[in-house]
Parts: sequence; C-alpha cells; structure tokens
Amino acid sequence: MQIDTSLSYLPIYEALASKIRLQVIEMIRTKELSVKDLAQACGVSSAIMSMHVKKLEQAGLIQCVMKRINGGTYKFCSLLVPSLVVDLAGAEASELRVYETSVPIGHYTDFCVLPTCGIATREKLIGQYDDPRCFLDPERVNAHVLWFTKGFVEYKIPNYIKQSEHIREIEISFEISSEAPRINENWLSDIAFSLNGKELGNWTSPGDFGLTRGRFTPEWWHEDVNQYGLLKRLKVTAEGTYMDEERISDVGLSMVEIDRNQWTLRMEVSEARKPAGGITLFGSGFGNYDQDIVFRISYDPGGANDGGT
Repeated sequence: MQIDTSLSYLPIYEALASKIRLQVIEMIRTKELSVKDLAQACGVSSAIMSMHVKKLEQAGLIQCVMKRINGGTYKFCSLLVPSLVVDLAGAEASELRVYETSVPIGHYTDFCVLPTCGIATREKLIGQYDDPRCFLDPERVNAHVLWFTKGFVEYKIPNYIKQSEHIREIEISFEISSEAPRINENWLSDIAFSLNGKELGNWTSPGDFGLTRGRFTPEWWHEDVNQYGLLKRLKVTAEGTYMDEERISDVGLSMVEIDRNQWTLRMEVSEARKPAGGITLFGSGFGNYDQDIVFRISYDPGGANDGGT
C-alpha cells in the first residue's frame, strides 16, 4: 500500500504511533492471533488491547473475525496490509487527486442469480427467500445486503475523469463473504471480479460468517444466517491487479478501457469455478463495516491517460 503526507492518511500514521500497536503488527505478520493472546504477550488487559486493535482496524491495517472455540467466542486478528510505502514528496510532486463515490448494494444494473439467494433492506426482507424474481423488485434499490449461490451482479458508475487527466489507481472496497445454507465459517468460494468486461482476477472467500452478530446488523436479522463479511480492497494499477496488496493478476489499467464514460464492475461465482460457494455482499447498516461499495480513483490533473486514445 502506498501512502503520502496528505491528511487522508492521518489515521494510518496515528495507528502506527504506538509501541504496543507496532508489536501487534509484528506478532500477526505471519499468523492470526486472538485479542486475548495479544494482550497476554504485551502484558496488558484484554480491554486495553481491544482499544489498540480497534485503532489498527479502523485504519484498515488489520482485519478481525469472531471465532467460536471450545464453547467461547474470541476475536482473532490478521494483517490486512503487508507493506506500506510512504511517498514524502508524492502529494506535492504529482498533485495527486482522488475522486470517490459510494454505490449502495441494491443499485446493481444487471444480475443473474441462483438459490440460495435473497435481498433485504435495513428494515425487512424483500419478497421471500430463494426467489430470484425478488432481485427485480422496485424496492431493491433500498437493499443493503444480498446473497446468492451462483451467478453474478453488476454495478455501473459514471466516469468523471477527463481524458486529459492521468488515472494512477482504481481501488474498490466492499464487505463480502461466501454464501452457505445457514452458516458455515469454512465454506470456500472462488469469486471472480471483472471491470468493463475484462476479468481482473479471482479471490477465494474462506467462509460464511455468523457465529456472532455483525456490528451493524439490524436487530430483526435472524441469528442463524450470515452476519458479516471481510472488508476487501480490489486495486487496479498500471502494473497489475491486487487484492489487499496481494497481486492476483497482470491486468493493468491500460487493459480495462478506463476511457469509457461509465465503468462496469461484475462479481461472479460460476459452475466452472471450484469451489463455487456463493457470494454475500454487505452494505451500510449490515455486517462489520458501515459502508457500501466504494470506488476510489486516484489521478493526476494533467497528462495523457494510460487507458485513453
């Protein structure tokens, strides 16, 4: 992950400004550990360690999942960003700007889904379970969670970046998990991602999480179904495509026709992919991260666009 001295990265610098939090990063560099284990290793209480973990999580440096072990429920932490590069001159030298837009979960423009499937607003289920027709319901624009076993959903956003401007990076973040009947935290799903019809690569979701309630999941939501996902960051650069800084393909910006007036993002699970364990997408008001699908485009205000003509 590359950062600079702009104020948007201040939460990262603040999260790193602690001896204990640096110790936490070092300890979970190669394996996930529970908050209890981290507290014992650092000689602090679990309550104090939870505060440190929350700071790192809010900065997007680590991710946490709840696991049930021997009758107890524990929060386990793993490293989300394996490396940081600080560009001390980047913000001024390149005059880098950022355009960001958020797309609600229900604002898909095309879909094809198979049961198990469903869609819901923050207040109620839309239609009924396992009926793909509900994805056409006019109320679906208010949806903040959806799930399906096989198929795809597509989202479109307008491209406001001018031809004279140089796109450096496209980052798309979202909360996602697999889709199993009820709950199964060991339910693998190979999920493919495409931008403008070009497949960027795939990522394997480890499970369908639900042993504890999501932080933002509404009270009416049943306890015996999926509760939250993992916050993932899909990034396309000139050099290739990355998921949470791990390279997943050689597909770069010049290969995805970024000069279009609108971009199309597709998330898909097909029969051809194994394991095909479905998709659950969580938006604001559901899961552990109070956000929808966020597009973040970093660009220079001048120069030729790598994807342009």
